Amino acid sequence: YLFSIRDRSFRYHNSFIFVALNLHQRRLAHLHTYFTVKKADFAAVAQKLVSISPETLQKVSSILQTEKGKFCSLNTEEREALKLLNEVNTVTTHIPGSQAAKIRARNEIMSYVGAKGVAQLFLTINPCPQHSPVFQVMFGDNSISLDERYPHLVPGKERAIRLAKDPVAASDFFDFCVSRIFEDLFGWDHVNVRATDKGGILGKLDAFYGTTE
Repeated sequence: YLFSIRDRSFRYHNSFIFVALNLHQRRLAHLHTYFTVKKADFAAVAQKLVSISPETLQKVSSILQTEKGKFCSLNTEEREALKLLNEVNTVTTHIPGSQAAKIRARNEIMSYVGAKGVAQLFLTINPCPQHSPVFQVMFGDNSISLDERYPHLVPGKERAIRLAKDPVAASDFFDFCVSRIFEDLFGWDHVNVRATDKGGILGKLDAFYGTTE
């Protein structure tokens, strides 16, 4: 919401966008992270989880992250916490960028292949906002007329500064371009989740799968 209001101070702040992303990622991690264990080990693992203190888990986590310290120096409780790593699987399929999310995407692609057959076209879409008059308008440059075939743009250095200053506008530009490509060129109806009656330049799409880097 704060990135969409008329006042763009939040967009232009040097660190707010990173803090907001960090909070969003933490929220996703808290809400969509699950533990899975073998049924035979459930009772024993559950008992270990409730018996280990948060301080112990924090210490073991710090050792693993920094790779400092020797495991032989751990006490009994810390060793038990370390053993849990081999008994508990962490499921993070709904957290973007996690390894589990990548595996989930790969499994979904294989499911599409099984249901629809091998994909007929592999496409990489990489719209460049820096040289696009559409992005300049999204940035807030009202002097540009999109009715002109070749609108006059500010110098390249200024366009690069604008791109770095407003990554939210760049993200909106990317979303706009991808949506237009699929709707106007490929004839895909995002509302009804199917190909339009007229189809597109490739005919009527049966299905597609896309990811962002």
